[in-house]
Amino acid sequence: MTNGVRIAASGIMLVLLASCSTASSGGPAPEPFTAYVADGKGTVTVFNTVTGTVLETIKAGDENRAIAITPDARTAYVADVSSDTVIPIDIATRTPGKQIKAGKYPDGIAITPDGKTAYVTSADSGTVTPIDTATNTAGKPIQAGASPVAIAITPDGKTAYVADDTGSGTVTPIDIATSTAGKPVKVGAYPLAVAIAPDGKTAYVASYGPGTVTPIDTATNIAGRPVKAGAPPTAIAITPDGKTAYVTCSKGQHGSGTVTAIRLATGAVARPVKVGAFPAAVAITPDGKTAYVASSLPNIVTPIQTATDTAGIPINAGLFPLAIAFTPG
Repeated sequence: MTNGVRIAASGIMLVLLASCSTASSGGPAPEPFTAYVADGKGTVTVFNTVTGTVLETIKAGDENRAIAITPDARTAYVADVSSDTVIPIDIATRTPGKQIKAGKYPDGIAITPDGKTAYVTSADSGTVTPIDTATNTAGKPIQAGASPVAIAITPDGKTAYVADDTGSGTVTPIDIATSTAGKPVKVGAYPLAVAIAPDGKTAYVASYGPGTVTPIDTATNIAGRPVKAGAPPTAIAITPDGKTAYVTCSKGQHGSGTVTAIRLATGAVARPVKVGAFPAAVAITPDGKTAYVASSLPNIVTPIQTATDTAGIPINAGLFPLAIAFTPG
């Protein structure tokens, strides 16, 4: 995996001030959410999405690449590639706990719907490590490709889909009950991100090489026809209603950044929305009203209203925001 591809994959994002894009637009008041934003300088910044108020800055590691929060909103898990560990953060007290070893270069985290296990991809180990969230202890790593960087778990908690960031272009399904990897599914080269539809029927994989998004039928693990996403995609997120996938794209030496909305029922691709250069990640608020796009080099977050696919005023987001997760406000 090239360094350029890794940088594109690692970002994930933002959520800072939803108030800048929703509160001023009229209509119903936006729902309050709390955003936890992990960055490449080893901090997690906590924001209220309605007011934009910074609630706290938490020191956790030195170079955070991923973050996920348990369904009960008690613990956030942060992947720190500088120490090859995952750091649990107690959300009630906003204090980090003891580091958990999780393979070399932990680059992605997903938590099972029951909240019992966090699964961590390790790009340089070629493994996925399960972590028991009750005890914060790591289990036996599962081999899953040569360079796993992204992971998503089906809503029924039965299968994890792991994107292998190599030219071979595969996604490996893991049976969670048995901790066994299945036959890799062929997709486009250098898949950097994977997201699963809310109904659990389809996994969508963004592949940087061909600039496509490939659907995978989760019942059969058969890949469908790829959809062109414009410029090479770096991240993907799906709205809670399952209607639209938002795909960040980066093109050219200067990383011209766009976001492409794909209507999943038809495969129709909307006109790209301009954002900052080198967009690294996208995340959608739990109410589905706003997608936030992190652009890694200008260090900005751009809110996009999902009702109109229009970008709001960019927000300064500190240094290299790379991952984001939400809790209810």
